[in-house]
Amino acid sequence: MNQHIKKVYVPMTETAFYILRCLKQPNHGYGIIRTVEKLTDGEIRLAPGTMYGSLSKMEKDGLIQFIREEDKRKIYQITDLGSEVLQIELRRIERLYRIAQEEM
Repeated sequence: MNQHIKKVYVPMTETAFYILRCLKQPNHGYGIIRTVEKLTDGEIRLAPGTMYGSLSKMEKDGLIQFIREEDKRKIYQITDLGSEVLQIELRRIERLYRIAQEEM
C-alpha cells in the first residue's frame, strides 16, 4: 500500500467506511445509500453528490472497481487493496473501542 492511500484513507471518513463495507457484495450507488440507511437505522444518509464523488475517487485510487452496468447503473465491488484498507480501519476502530472500555 503506498503512502498516498495511507494518507487519504487511514483513518477513513464514515462515507469511505460505509462504501467499502457495502461493496463486499457488488452494488451500485443508490443501493449503497439504501444499505447504509438500513445499517444505521436511518441515522446516516449519504447524499448522492457525496456518494458519487467518493465512488469516483475510490475507483481512481484502486479501492473499488467497476464490474458491470445494469439498467444504466454502474455496479462496483471492493478490490483487494480496498479490503486491506478496510481491515486496517476496522482494527483501528476496535482498538479505540477497547481503550474506551478500559477503566481509568
